[in-house]
Amino acid sequence: MPPKAAMRLMIFRHAKAEKSAPGMRDRDRPLAPRGLKDAARMSVYMAHHALVPGHALVSPARRTRETWDGLAAALPAGIPVFYEDRLYDAGPDEILTVIRETRRAIRTLIVVGHNPGLHETARLLIAAGDVEARERLNEGLPTSGLAVIDFAGDDWTKLHPRGGRLERYVTPRLLKAATD
Repeated sequence: MPPKAAMRLMIFRHAKAEKSAPGMRDRDRPLAPRGLKDAARMSVYMAHHALVPGHALVSPARRTRETWDGLAAALPAGIPVFYEDRLYDAGPDEILTVIRETRRAIRTLIVVGHNPGLHETARLLIAAGDVEARERLNEGLPTSGLAVIDFAGDDWTKLHPRGGRLERYVTPRLLKAATD
């Protein structure tokens, strides 16, 4: 949980998806078996570390909806989730616009979406935090990657570039390496 009078943004790239079949719309791609496993692993990690969103904004693509379902499995029930069409294929400006519409009462928000927009948004928002974690994040936001960014303010409308501190950066590969 972020400190009192602060906001926490969790940026989560969807889990690994199947390749598109001939004639299949990109929005309809389901998660691959690895994606289902990774989403479940990240869900357990989030629950264990009290990374519980008060609100979820999720792209309506099948792979992001399935990712949220996997994440929600180990989290407390009843987290409000909104499927936001503007997050599909969005760049950082559009993603920030959607985030800024979040009510002030919501202290912790998760956005589940796609690259390159999510990776660019995370990099745009971060000004401080663990140097090694920031360097790893700069290299990329892989599928099922999670960036947790804390902000000092209490009003999402005032979210601005370089206003956040990277609290943690976690990927399934990093979790696997830590347990091997």
